[in-house]
Amino acid sequence: MKITSEEKYGAVVISIDGNIMGGPDEAQFYEKLQELIKENKKNVVVDLGDVEWINSRGLGMLISGLTTMKNAGGKMKLARVANKVESLLAMTKLISVFENHDTVDEAVKSFG
Repeated sequence: MKITSEEKYGAVVISIDGNIMGGPDEAQFYEKLQELIKENKKNVVVDLGDVEWINSRGLGMLISGLTTMKNAGGKMKLARVANKVESLLAMTKLISVFENHDTVDEAVKSFG
């Protein structure tokens, strides 16, 4: 899994490329969120357009990220969720926990 980030219209877009399996990737994701919180950047969009698979630890990573941002007074939204990942979110009923958008731009604009 590779994580990159960029600022876009007052939000930070974290793009994830590859499978989300937890472990060291989880620590990298958490550290990125902590860095953003310290910089007072609390509107985060996680772009999952290049993620083909996510396991239970990966789901836990996203839930933890959402909780971390909420506890810091921020928000975390998902964008471009691939069909397989969306199916898993629906099956685990987590689809209702995350605000999900078809495009990154939609997600960024929704903070408005």
